[in-house]
Amino acid sequence: MEPTEAALPLFDDEPARPLADRMRPTRLDQVVGQEHLLASDAPLGRMVAQQRLVSSILWGPPGVGKTTIARLLAEQSNLVFEPVSATFSGVADLRKVFASAQKRRTVGQGTLLFVDEIHRFNRAQQDSFLPYVEDGTVVLVGATTENPSFELNGALLSRTQVFVLKRLDETALSTLISRAEELTGRPLPLDAAARQALIAMSDGDGRYLLNMIEQLQALPVTEQPLDTTALARHVQQRAPLYDKSQEGHYNLISALHKSMRGSDPDAALYWLARMLDGGEDPLFVARRIVRFASEDIGMADPHAVQQALAAWDVYERLGSPEGELAIAQAVVYLATAPKSIAVYRGFSAAQRSAHRTGSLMPPAHILNAPTRLMKELGYGKEYQYDPDTAEGFSGADYFPDDMDREAYYKPTRNGYEAQITERLRQWAALRARSQATE
Repeated sequence: MEPTEAALPLFDDEPARPLADRMRPTRLDQVVGQEHLLASDAPLGRMVAQQRLVSSILWGPPGVGKTTIARLLAEQSNLVFEPVSATFSGVADLRKVFASAQKRRTVGQGTLLFVDEIHRFNRAQQDSFLPYVEDGTVVLVGATTENPSFELNGALLSRTQVFVLKRLDETALSTLISRAEELTGRPLPLDAAARQALIAMSDGDGRYLLNMIEQLQALPVTEQPLDTTALARHVQQRAPLYDKSQEGHYNLISALHKSMRGSDPDAALYWLARMLDGGEDPLFVARRIVRFASEDIGMADPHAVQQALAAWDVYERLGSPEGELAIAQAVVYLATAPKSIAVYRGFSAAQRSAHRTGSLMPPAHILNAPTRLMKELGYGKEYQYDPDTAEGFSGADYFPDDMDREAYYKPTRNGYEAQITERLRQWAALRARSQATE
């Protein structure tokens, strides 16, 4: 958003401070990229207008303005801003903050307690907030890059509102570049393509973008602007936001899985590349696509699981980066294969029946009879060897005697399962004829 009041400065122009710090907005309407929360008709914007802040969790990726927003919420709501970091603080530090907040409250002054990386506090530490949040001693604003559903306890979540901040888009990042150029009085020494590359390299992180701008502004003045190759020599691309043990890990494998399920090989290759670029173990991906082959393709293409296993084997033999191509090939095969979860559903239904029916014995006619007693008890009596019958199918009942026949596997008409569907139909007719004869 552009500032609406010229009397209030956009920047603090003290040159000794880092550019990112000098460019911190002084009002909420100067924060870029989060209009869905900060506009006058948006949740946080309405709270500030009404001077009725509630305890909140700001959840979003790095460099999108969580700390700045918290500080401005305090300023524009006339609350004392008390920042703590969960990385460096403990319960003793929190007690001091709570004691100070209680003293202020007696004279009518409120406190906004900002907890950076609140997900790093353990359950007991999180519980220490509860009475002070509940009685209004502090307005808690926590910042986290991790999914609050996984990292914060239910009691704290029930007393706060979670607001999701977006990674900065191209428009927001372009605005930051323009503001940096305005503050420094010097345009970036980049051609148009390099300017776009700089935005891409920041990967939605405004703070990282400003740090790169500061590096570029420190370069000697040249007549020729830098192209993308020269830009790459001077600044380092931001590492992709991907934590192999946290939400990014599960989000991307879910995206890969659903892209293959949706028969979109291009999207599947993109998410595979994103995972590998983020440092994911290719063997993890290999294991997951084997599961996909069985779960989502099944008998619609029985070769799918062989392709997935082959990719796993090739990667183990070749390693990276050569073996990654085999995984990519398998991903494309699975994405373009016909899909069926009939086996998955059938097995799940069979498991439920097995749990419900307990220890029912198999019918006597399909039991082996290695002893005389077992033969006398009828084991194996009247067993029909299917390959020797005229149709290669006897129509015998293989379910327990005390259990009605149930249909678990219901094939689709996708891929190879179309043939299976027809085969099962023929066998059902033969079974019905055999039972009628009996």
